[in-house]
Amino acid sequence: MALGLYISVPFCRAKCSYCNFASDVFSKSAYENYVVRVIEDISGSRALASDLGCVFDQDVDSIYLGGGTPSILSPEQLLRIFAAMREQFVVAQDAEITVECAPGTLTPVLIETLLQCGVNRVSLGVQSFVDQEAQAVGRLHKRSTVMDEVARMHAAGIDNINIDLIAGLPHQTEDSWTFSLAETVALGVPHASVYMLEVDEDSRLGRELIAGGTRYHAHFVPNDETTADFYMQACETLTANGVAQYEISNFARPGVASHHNLKYWTRQPYLGFGVDAHSMLRTLAHSSQAIRFASPVSLDGYMNRAPHTITRVSQCGALEESFFLGLRLNRGVDLDALRAEFSSEALAPYSLVIDECIVEELVECEGAVVRLTAHGRLLSNEVFARFLREEAKEEAKWEPAT
Repeated sequence: MALGLYISVPFCRAKCSYCNFASDVFSKSAYENYVVRVIEDISGSRALASDLGCVFDQDVDSIYLGGGTPSILSPEQLLRIFAAMREQFVVAQDAEITVECAPGTLTPVLIETLLQCGVNRVSLGVQSFVDQEAQAVGRLHKRSTVMDEVARMHAAGIDNINIDLIAGLPHQTEDSWTFSLAETVALGVPHASVYMLEVDEDSRLGRELIAGGTRYHAHFVPNDETTADFYMQACETLTANGVAQYEISNFARPGVASHHNLKYWTRQPYLGFGVDAHSMLRTLAHSSQAIRFASPVSLDGYMNRAPHTITRVSQCGALEESFFLGLRLNRGVDLDALRAEFSSEALAPYSLVIDECIVEELVECEGAVVRLTAHGRLLSNEVFARFLREEAKEEAKWEPAT
């Protein structure tokens, strides 16, 4: 089974107030040392897989550079990273190759570099087409920047473009959110990702909201009910314009769903390199079993070669993952397929959970397929938790960095 490769680039021009990822602002002098370190990891990936007793497949059909802001690296550094991957792996000619880019970084030189690297998909962290909203959370671009750069990418032949939007930003209103959705549709992009603002201790804005303060425009953040309404509006608007929802946060025109991200949600093997990068490989001893491992979450830890965090996924854990990852997809989870993979006995304890969720209109069943309802997507974390046994709840907190 072909691998997916993920490269984490934890550097940004500015740290957005809502961001809870392992990224930050560093001097450019840190970039080169990091690139060298990542290339070392890529070169050592076969040995690591062997040490862990995992299957190592050289064939690759998706590559994803995420962050942070990968487009902050120099053209020469990007070329070296891609060269290192092609030295160690056999990248399919039709592989999906994505780079996350911040609007304002897509210079003609960078676009040419992306083409040289074989990049055929770009994910733009727009978040809002309203300049006031973007600036309030630390974004450095304007709406006009996005329009210009999308046009330049089209001219260069890069048409597979994703636009990221966030519902619930400071100052966002029904009218401004409608405007951002309309601009996304007008650009004709084939893919969009819509996230509801996360409120937790891992971001400056989240901490301020929890504290009830006013820094970072926290007092202008819409309430939870309004943010949920914005999300539902996005689902309706994008689907009505041919960009159909296929996962809780992702929407695509036919044939252009993110091949790389689907690997995460369908438990296919992938390797991650860099700060806070996650991997999952099948074991040599039991092809139905897997090992997850993750790099250190801090730049210092990664650069100083702190050990990976390693989790061996039991059969019980694999079944639970099949539920809480598979239910993210609109197509849902096929219970017959799970019975064939895990046995009817293994699935039996989940019948009551599924029945309870149906009664509460959190999931619906069509034949052997279970899927979230629209209401269930708004409460997805609560639904997923019901499919977890106590010993697996810590493991289930893992989410792929995309």
